[in-house]
Order: sequence, then structure tokens, then C-alpha cells
Amino acid sequence: MTAAPARFRDLIAAEWIKLWSLRSTYWVLGVGALVVIGINVNSAQSNADRLAHLPPPPDGLEPHMRFDPLHTAFVDPAWQILMVVAGSVGAIAVFGEYTSGLVRTTFTAVPDRRAVVAAKAAVMTAVMLVLGAVVAAVSFGATQAVLRDHGGLSAGDPGALRAVVASALLAPLCALVGMAVGALVRHATGTVVTTLVTLILLPALFQGETHRWVKEIGNAMPLSAWQALVENPAIGFPPDTYPVSVAEAWLVFGAWPLLAVAVTVVAVHRRDV
Repeated sequence: MTAAPARFRDLIAAEWIKLWSLRSTYWVLGVGALVVIGINVNSAQSNADRLAHLPPPPDGLEPHMRFDPLHTAFVDPAWQILMVVAGSVGAIAVFGEYTSGLVRTTFTAVPDRRAVVAAKAAVMTAVMLVLGAVVAAVSFGATQAVLRDHGGLSAGDPGALRAVVASALLAPLCALVGMAVGALVRHATGTVVTTLVTLILLPALFQGETHRWVKEIGNAMPLSAWQALVENPAIGFPPDTYPVSVAEAWLVFGAWPLLAVAVTVVAVHRRDV
């Protein structure tokens, strides 16, 4: 008698158990979230203390010279930490099965590798979306509460909701990129380093303004797109050469997850364990 093929909801349940059976998942996600929120709140408190001892800004001051309360909720180093955390967890979800040998058992039980990858991606996306949403909402709410006497914003202010949504989506995006890198590299150190380089270091290498193609490559990176989406439209900045538009940034946010899942599926399907 031939066994019935595994249902997709069974694969979802299996991937959920795999993810949460590791104690490191709780620690990495929990500590990472607290660190990101802590850095943002500390930035807001530092700015509030400084602004309390400064005279009001003079009339006619250029917008980009004014204090930006939105920026305190989305400090670059803090969210880069979240990118590394999410990317690393996504990578571990793939290369961890190869290094432990669990992948042989998985593919023996479920020969449909595409379905396994789809289930893993679905679980990872759901978990990281919740993580990103919590961190983004708490960071925004807490920092703006600290800055309530210094121009703190509400969710209805221009650019605020967009920044929160983009920051929430940043976590699953990075996790899926980590999965793709894990499927390609399949080595713990190499995967983590490659994920770090892809998400954090490459955007810095393509920030030159001498050649348009250099800047355009940088604009296509998730970090650059996120920075454009969390920019406060009420503040504005001096015009940049070849800037990232909001529409282009959302396209980047949509393209990277799709490409990452496609790479993971192809890599897992074509390469033997």
C-alpha cells in the first residue's frame, strides 16, 4: 500500500516544530528584538535630553536642518542588527538541516522538495513578519512617546505608517535572503558571512555617485530601499544623485523575497544532499 503524500499543512506543522525546537530561536529573536528597540529608545531619550536644553529653532530654518523625530525610531545600526538576526535565522533553517543530516530524513519522508521549501518559507515569513511588526510598532510608539514634547509623531503623520510597514517587512525579506544563501552555501560560517555581506556590506560598496550604474546597483539593495521608505517626507534632505524613489523602493521589497524563494527552490531541487 502506497502512503499518501504529505499535506501542505502537515509540512507547515513540521517546519514550525523544527524552528521552535531550537532554544537558540527564542534567544536570538528575543534578544535581537530587545536590542533593536533599546537602541532606538536610547536614541530618542538622548535627543530628548539634548533638545530640552536647546533654544527653539529659529524661524525660516531649512526643513532638512530641523530635528527629525521619525529617524529616532529607525536608527540604521539598530535595524541592521535586525537584518543580521533575521538573515541568520533564515540561513540556519536551511543549512542547519544539511549540517545535521536531518535533510536526508526530510526528503526521504517528503520527496517533493519544492513543497518542503515552500512550507519552510511560509513559516519563516510568518514568524519574521510578526517579529518585524512588533519591533517596528514598539520602536515607533516608544520613541515618539519619549519625544512627545519635541515634535513626536503619530501613526497618521506623513511617512510614519509607511516607515512602520517597511520596517515590519524588512525582517521576513532578510530571512528569505538568508534561506537562499543557506541553500547555496550550505556551510555555517560561509552562510552567515555571505548573508552579512549581501545585506549589509554590499549596499555600502555601491554608494558612489560618479557612475550611475554603481548607484543604481546600490539602490536595488534591501538596505537602501528600506532607508528610502523610512525617510520623513516632512523633513526632506538635500537632493541626492540618482535617488531611490518610494515606488522603486517598494519594487525592491517585492522582488527580493520572490527571487530568494526561487533561488532556494532551484538550489534545493537540483543539488543533492
